[in-house]
Amino acid sequence: MVEMTVESVRINLQTSQRVVILKATKQERYLFIWIAHAEAYAIAIELQGTSSPRPLTHDLLKNVIGDLGAKIESIVISDLIEDIFYARIVLDVDGRHVEVDSRPSDAIALAVRAKTPIFVEESVLERAGVALETNEEP
Repeated sequence: MVEMTVESVRINLQTSQRVVILKATKQERYLFIWIAHAEAYAIAIELQGTSSPRPLTHDLLKNVIGDLGAKIESIVISDLIEDIFYARIVLDVDGRHVEVDSRPSDAIALAVRAKTPIFVEESVLERAGVALETNEEP
């Protein structure tokens, strides 16, 4: 698995589609995941350090998990099937390892709130990742 961070949330001005861009922490590899408006907003608001007057859905989920005594360990973008990304939220519930199926956008919105690591399976990066080409000469 490759650890990644949220590099940014962007919008295509022609189509109004939103994309979250993940960047590998130790290399120049990126993963672009197209997401819905609500999740893009939820991720962006947290990245900007602002908040909503009332808890958004992802704030609620984070609060419920914490109030029930569980801890969000990480999230994993685990698969890519027919151009659809899959994710898991990895929890520690009183020492018990629990994984919950999730849309990547929801998992990422939760991870930025809980400040937990984001991992992507190598097989997903091999199929959908982008590596920047360097034009440096030796």
